[in-house]
Amino acid sequence: MVDAVEDGCVDHGHADSHLMQSDCNYAVRLHRMSEGVKRPHEARVAATEERILAAARELFVRHGYHATTLTEVADTAGVGHRTVYLRFGTKAALLKRVTDVAVAGDADPVDVAHRDWFRTALTAPTLEKRIAALARGTADVMERAGDLFEVVQQAQATEPLLAGAFRAGRQATREQLHTFVRQAVADGLARRPTDRTWLQETVALAGQADTYLLLRRTTGWTTRDYRRWLTTTLRHLLAAA
Repeated sequence: MVDAVEDGCVDHGHADSHLMQSDCNYAVRLHRMSEGVKRPHEARVAATEERILAAARELFVRHGYHATTLTEVADTAGVGHRTVYLRFGTKAALLKRVTDVAVAGDADPVDVAHRDWFRTALTAPTLEKRIAALARGTADVMERAGDLFEVVQQAQATEPLLAGAFRAGRQATREQLHTFVRQAVADGLARRPTDRTWLQETVALAGQADTYLLLRRTTGWTTRDYRRWLTTTLRHLLAAA
């Protein structure tokens, strides 16, 4: 934008060129000042959202979905009640945002399929390295978001937004793991399966949040245990394909 303003400040030889140049220089200075103001403002907005998300995560995990209120989130975050309502609108939207950030690992608008760890799982030179990248990345997601997945499961019966988001996440995971299997087979790193559909669906099931939560509830496994299990399971499935 500054370049565009400066492009208009070229002396074209007019009689009033000195006056025009002065006006243009002033416009450039004003534009740069506004850009300087905008960046700190954006940083403050991001910092405020970070505090809100941290407070919401703490309260949702500690008290559950239904017992947590937006007012309580605002008080814990140290922001005005109106700030939370204006930014998120509903408690369901806030929980969705908290969970999305936890899954991704940051607030950047980059989905899992385009994260470095998943790209490594598709492109590493050996099957062992691909499995290691996938198991590590999946376990990291569960470590960050597992408690929130539990809260979403509690809430989805009464919150269509969360039910839809959980279904969408399940389908996205399924498609990503199908891609993982197809790529490993196409690259000659995994043996061509006699039943590719069975293999893809079984691998996808192993990497689902539902599976992780069930294992955690029934076995008491940590995410480290889950990662070891997923690594071993993928080795057996792809080697036996």
